[in-house]
Amino acid sequence: MDFKGKSFLKLLDFSKAEIDCLIDLAGELKNKKKMGIPHRLCEGKNIALIFEKTSTRTRCSFEVAAYDLGMGVTYLDPQGSQIGKKESIADTARVLGRMYDGIE
Repeated sequence: MDFKGKSFLKLLDFSKAEIDCLIDLAGELKNKKKMGIPHRLCEGKNIALIFEKTSTRTRCSFEVAAYDLGMGVTYLDPQGSQIGKKESIADTARVLGRMYDGIE
């Protein structure tokens, strides 16, 4: 199944078959990690991490997952960025959407 260009904003945007495919893929990747088999599925892709509230465990889990998949990661700290202050959220999302392959 091809998910290229598709945003995951809510579960209702996906068919049962697409959800099943994502769950199967997650299981495969988890098993490969447990067995020590590298799976650089997203080599050369970049992701921006933006969290409303800071959480060490959430940030670390997303960063480790992205690195395991071969992604470059940029963390945008809510205190250190101008998102929603001097820069509108919509404008920031539009610009970052052109620079990154994914925004979480």
